[in-house]
Amino acid sequence: MPSRRSLFRVAVNVVLDGGLAALAVPLARWAAIPGAHWAPPAWMLLLGAAALLAGGLPFRLSTQYWRFAGIGDLLGVAGASAAGAALFALGLHAAGAPLPSESFPAIHGLMLLALLGVPRVAYRLARGHRPGRPAHAAPDADAQSVLLVGAGEDADLFIRALMQERRTSLRVVGLLALAARHTGRRIHGYPILGSTDDVGAVLDRLRAENRLPSTLVVTGQDLAGPTLARLLEEADHQGLQVRRAPRPTALHPAADRTGRHPAPPIELKPVAIEDLLNRPQVPLDREGMARLIQGRRVLVTGAGGTIGSELARQAAALGPDRLILLDNGEYALWQIDLELAESCPMVRREAVIADVRDEARIRAVLDAVRPELVFHAAALKHVPMVEANPLEGLLTNAAGTRYVADAARAVGALAMVLISTDKAVNPTSVMGASKRLAEMYCQGLDIAARAGPAGMRCVTVRFGNVLGSTGSVVPL
Repeated sequence: MPSRRSLFRVAVNVVLDGGLAALAVPLARWAAIPGAHWAPPAWMLLLGAAALLAGGLPFRLSTQYWRFAGIGDLLGVAGASAAGAALFALGLHAAGAPLPSESFPAIHGLMLLALLGVPRVAYRLARGHRPGRPAHAAPDADAQSVLLVGAGEDADLFIRALMQERRTSLRVVGLLALAARHTGRRIHGYPILGSTDDVGAVLDRLRAENRLPSTLVVTGQDLAGPTLARLLEEADHQGLQVRRAPRPTALHPAADRTGRHPAPPIELKPVAIEDLLNRPQVPLDREGMARLIQGRRVLVTGAGGTIGSELARQAAALGPDRLILLDNGEYALWQIDLELAESCPMVRREAVIADVRDEARIRAVLDAVRPELVFHAAALKHVPMVEANPLEGLLTNAAGTRYVADAARAVGALAMVLISTDKAVNPTSVMGASKRLAEMYCQGLDIAARAGPAGMRCVTVRFGNVLGSTGSVVPL
């Protein structure tokens, strides 16, 4: 049920629209017959108001919020004006009063459109555009200067949301378009300074003008991959932050910005690592993973590394009977064990310090824990380091994989997943060759398992460059 305040606003709209409709009657007659002096009777003014209000019912004219009037509202005003003029002409005909001229209904409709539409637009501009200053205006003392990346609908919605804030939290210095053809144009008064290909030159120019922003705000939700990586690189060079604007659906709608409850400042989000992928993110098959992990003993080697620790997190969340974390690095192993103790306290865990190159130690550990599933992520991964220390790479990546696989098969493990690398494809480095040897050994074990009635399946998964890993190509 509408509140008293809402009913009061509707009543105010009815009075204002009715009064303007009554005023439109003498103005339309004067426009139809210039210079003629005519004082309309009171009943005719009431007829004009009633005709407009009745014609506006299908268009919900009386419930429009002037402060947020848009194209849809103006189209409703146009429809109500046409209907009101037609009803007024019919009313005059029913009352036996002649029309001032044949063109009067059309002139009357246009007069109604002007009298009803102009105040709505003026009120919207006066109330809604208040903080939307051009880029060269004096900023608020605590406003953060930003350069928007993207000059499409997302940027338009973002700026509109800023314009609705009573106290702007961000000061826009300009925009970067995705295409150079938009350079030189403006959106809500803010200039498009260049394209994303020109980001370096644009930032240098803003620095020279002492207008360098503190943050690049990516408004386009589809902007990702190499273009985003280039922006991150240039921002890092210039000492700027890069943030993402909220999704359009997360921006505070106009209906909530009535002025009685000031909207909170727009919160910018950090750029997610997956945004740098030049492809859609692949969703995980959670149900299939749960069927594989739930209620089983799971061993993760290299559990302190980037891939191993994430495998441990995912496995712990799926409810294994027991999770064994194995790594030769004490601190990394302690970190992931502590993290899982806080995030998954109900999961039984065991942190084991061991080196996969120590065959006797690996056999002893696996014989004690008897895993059903093994995720083998322990490896030396950095190409230059393995190139400089080839024997260490072969011992860890090739021999270590053999020791883990043999021990897992000996204790009756159901399956082992080898975490490999795309560098094992036609390898040109010692690291790639060592991982290829590990793959070939696991493939041989899997062929033997498939040939017999039972045996441990071996599966190899090749990773490319892992975003966010230690020594990552793109540090964030």
